[in-house]
Amino acid sequence: MLAVLTTHPIQYQVPLWKALSARGKMRFRVFYMSDLGLEHRFDPGFGRAIAWDIDLLTGYDHEFIDVRFGRFQDSFSWLKLKPGFGEFLRGQGVRALWVQGWQVAAYWQAVWEARRAGIEVWLRGETNLRSSGEGTVRGMKRAVLRRLLARVDRFLYIGEANRQFYLAQGIRNDRMIPAPYCVDNIRFASQAYRLRPVRQALRRQWRIPDEAFCFLFLGKLIRKKRPGDLVAAVQGLQKQGVGRPLHVLFVGTGELDEDLRRSCMIAFDAAGGHSSGASEAAPPASFVGFLNQTEVAKAYVAADCLVLPSDASETWGLVVNEAMASGLPCVTSDACGCVEDLVLPIRSELSYPVGNVARLQQSLQAVMANPPSSTLLEEHIAGYDPLRTVETVEQVFTKAATHQTA
Repeated sequence: MLAVLTTHPIQYQVPLWKALSARGKMRFRVFYMSDLGLEHRFDPGFGRAIAWDIDLLTGYDHEFIDVRFGRFQDSFSWLKLKPGFGEFLRGQGVRALWVQGWQVAAYWQAVWEARRAGIEVWLRGETNLRSSGEGTVRGMKRAVLRRLLARVDRFLYIGEANRQFYLAQGIRNDRMIPAPYCVDNIRFASQAYRLRPVRQALRRQWRIPDEAFCFLFLGKLIRKKRPGDLVAAVQGLQKQGVGRPLHVLFVGTGELDEDLRRSCMIAFDAAGGHSSGASEAAPPASFVGFLNQTEVAKAYVAADCLVLPSDASETWGLVVNEAMASGLPCVTSDACGCVEDLVLPIRSELSYPVGNVARLQQSLQAVMANPPSSTLLEEHIAGYDPLRTVETVEQVFTKAATHQTA
């Protein structure tokens, strides 16, 4: 049996578990350490309580295990295993353990215990060389991390930047297996298909002019995602004059809510009661707040381009997967983890140096002048589908089981 250890039910991971189960080629079980995301709880990034509105638990074998909880969800000590996890896995007939990174203590404990129990260890993390920091602290962290990586048998790398990180840690290519970061492409494509006939109505609901080119920012409104860069770039384009109206659509909430509102001419505000203090030269914008999984496709259909200006802490950027699966062009900074895999293969000018507003303006102009077709986007994102990772996992597990039996 394959055991998967993960922190909690995550909307981006569940399609993998469901696809593995539907194919029925191997026995596996997902072990959750928390029920985060299943009930409304406060998310400090969004600044509000959220719970995902899609089914995250049916269609695959799973179990919630008893762990020790720390005080803070974003801390290393948030989740710790109780003693005996390795023996527990061996008693379940587990041949391989798949962990989802090293951000909580429980993952480190699981790797050590699995190896002591003679169980093969797989790891699928997000880190890349850009996101892993600089200087002495980075060196100290990597020295400790290499002790963990030395105990991992297989690395399921999510993309090229992630693969390069492992190479820099001395991991050989023959220990790395492609497991592309993905979302439920079919769900996003089908939602977009159903909504396109009402695109104009969606735009009017959010006060987006019919003739405007609409740039979408979707995510937490926090500093590391740099939403202000998009505002500044659109304002710069307006000053240049681009021959058509421009509009910014903000989907999400967070600490920069008020700052962004002050920098824009507010056309629509789902929160109500906000008046803009910006000058008439500021870009018009609609603030629709948080949209859950069953609603977010409306934004991808209403907009003309997704923009992800994040710094290097954006280890991937799964909103780019969602947008491309929905047929929406994307512009990202060169710091985002997905840039080598999802953006540069489409067109190099759709990426720009992070924080460089002038270059962001050029990227926005490029996508306005010649947007990639929805067909091109959908064909490319098809290579980043849950099924590809599922097929890889099935092959690797079969080899591991055969080797252990021999």
